[in-house]
Amino acid sequence: MSVIGDCGRWQVVENETAAGGRRDRNMRQKRDRIFRAATELFAEKGYDAVTTREISERADVAAGTLFRYASSKVELLLMVYNEQFRRSLESGVERSAESDDVVDALLAVVAPILRSAAVRPENAAAYQRELVFGTRSERYRAEGVGLVRQTEAALADVLAAEARRRGVVTSADAVRAAGRSVFAAVHLDVARSAATLDDPESDAPSDPADLRRQLRQIVDGFLADHDERN
Repeated sequence: MSVIGDCGRWQVVENETAAGGRRDRNMRQKRDRIFRAATELFAEKGYDAVTTREISERADVAAGTLFRYASSKVELLLMVYNEQFRRSLESGVERSAESDDVVDALLAVVAPILRSAAVRPENAAAYQRELVFGTRSERYRAEGVGLVRQTEAALADVLAAEARRRGVVTSADAVRAAGRSVFAAVHLDVARSAATLDDPESDAPSDPADLRRQLRQIVDGFLADHDERN
């Protein structure tokens, strides 16, 4: 009797496990379809022109289902661009290690980010806007801000390595501030590129060498400041 009962309980557990596995698999598949649809439509039409209805239709899910995975179009944008940001940062850090010149190394970190932003500048500007002004409690905004901090830290690592190479004694605060300055220059470069879409007469830099000059000034100022103290 106990054996039969035990077998019955095992069967129930197996059925529940199988059902849970199917639910999890179905949820992942729906999330992947929604993510892929949002990525494609943002790339094709631009963030402002896309509607959540178009995303749900392309993903082949009901609108109510879409909002169980992302509460708004803004959240979808953050989900999509966080993933692109993450991949770009990983690629940039890897390439940076191959550069001998400090400015080249800094540019290598951010180059994939700049290339991604250049494809759809208005999308990059919308993403930046949400990171700066979005709701603090929003999960995907927090993830994006975390990626910004990782980028600043990667840039700071490049600067710290250069200071060590030159025998310049610096501080963690100074390195961190310089890394943030580099990222701020990159952030402004992306914003200016997007501004030209609405105002062709804007003062957006038309030459990539402009960013290089800015980074060179940041590096020279960072190193000179500490050289003068020693």
